[in-house]
Amino acid sequence: MAFSFLTQELAMDLGTANTIIFQNDQIVLDEPSIVAVESSTGKCIALGHKAKLMHEREYPGIKTIRPLKDGVIADFNAAEMMIRGFIRQVNSKRRSFFSPSLKLVVGIPSGSTEVEIRAVRDSSEHAGGRDVYLISEPMAAALGIGLEVEAPKGSMVVDIGGGTTEIAVISLGGIVIQDSIRTAGDVFTSDIQSYLRQQHNIKVGEITAEKIKIAVGAVIPELKDGGPEPYSVKGANLMTAHPVEASIPYQEIAHCLDKSVGRIEASILHVLEQTPPELYSDIVENGIYLSGGGALLRGLATRLTDKVNIQFHVAEDPLHAVARGTCIALKNAENCSFLKR
Repeated sequence: MAFSFLTQELAMDLGTANTIIFQNDQIVLDEPSIVAVESSTGKCIALGHKAKLMHEREYPGIKTIRPLKDGVIADFNAAEMMIRGFIRQVNSKRRSFFSPSLKLVVGIPSGSTEVEIRAVRDSSEHAGGRDVYLISEPMAAALGIGLEVEAPKGSMVVDIGGGTTEIAVISLGGIVIQDSIRTAGDVFTSDIQSYLRQQHNIKVGEITAEKIKIAVGAVIPELKDGGPEPYSVKGANLMTAHPVEASIPYQEIAHCLDKSVGRIEASILHVLEQTPPELYSDIVENGIYLSGGGALLRGLATRLTDKVNIQFHVAEDPLHAVARGTCIALKNAENCSFLKR
């Protein structure tokens, strides 16, 4: 293409928790999906990490917004502001005298409705996207993991993000069976907050609960390596408002996440029940792949393998699997049958 240098190509994983942008096979942006705006004017004053520092801290005249909820756009204006701001951040590293034409591939949940798909496309176009392609997250995850999605055999992916868990059986470049449930990272964080309130009488915010999830998050009560050291959490006692401290071992987190992980197990079994026999035998042979931030919960692959009786594998760098797959799709955008325009 004669003027290909005038086109900027970006692959974006627009996630509930984090937005990741790839350019030329490299991560050029990895920031929390959050915007801080002036309450009176609605003007954006911070994005990503800077905005997250203000989250839940109730600054006068400033409110923080997470534009995506359950994997889809909940606040159109904030989403457009965020996408535009992130693209500007990527472009600030370029030295150019003109604005290049922007070609975008964006990952979306497989269970998105037409209205939700339109919201992502409109936000991307309003933020400067000239050519906008959409790819379902489990397909992107499969590409990012390195599975042969075009092959005449079955592959199965479970992508546990911030807002949704995407489960899909893929064959011949298409999704054969899929399920998308709204039990994922945000629900795990909320479970931890509820558990601490009920069992320890401690009130903690979303950010602290997320830190606990990362530090001692587990889904089985006995980890082979002994597990992480208990996490010390400080907060206000709900009865007295006095400051208290509690030591939280990973076994307690495994107990408090049990029901939510059970919902994911049920959804995986539901998809397997509907899988055609030939593809099912391929999946039994090759195993099921886990991606997304939720795949990092300790003991998850072990628990799911025991429950389903099929080997589960955690993808290498599961946090970036969808973004990497979106980048691969971008390179072959003209020939990818599974990309939506």
